[in-house]
Amino acid sequence: VQLQASGGGSVQAGGSLTLACADSRRTSSGYVMGWFRQAPGKEREFVAGISWSGGTTKYADSVKGRFTISRDNTKDAGSLQMNSLKPEDTAVYYCAADVRRLTTITTIPRNYDYWGQGTQVTVSS
Repeated sequence: VQLQASGGGSVQAGGSLTLACADSRRTSSGYVMGWFRQAPGKEREFVAGISWSGGTTKYADSVKGRFTISRDNTKDAGSLQMNSLKPEDTAVYYCAADVRRLTTITTIPRNYDYWGQGTQVTVSS
């Protein structure tokens, strides 16, 4: 697994962005994909996760109803659609792979084995 996140940028509050996560070294055994974010001076926090099949998703309460996670295993890619963005969504966003699980989505960063390099999202008021 080798992940690369992209799609970050600067938007005004209420705007939208779509982040992409590409896996350039796909593993045949599959994995849960997660999105995390880290704001300056804060710990890395779980944002959303999706099972290998795509049939199960999980969201942090702070983004429920605004963010949508998806994946396309035929393209070795995932995405995070972010709508109604708020200034408090400003952070570096990371995609990550939990290769030990296919269905159960955990929210703990240390459970994820592979990480993309992060992409900056800045939301201005």
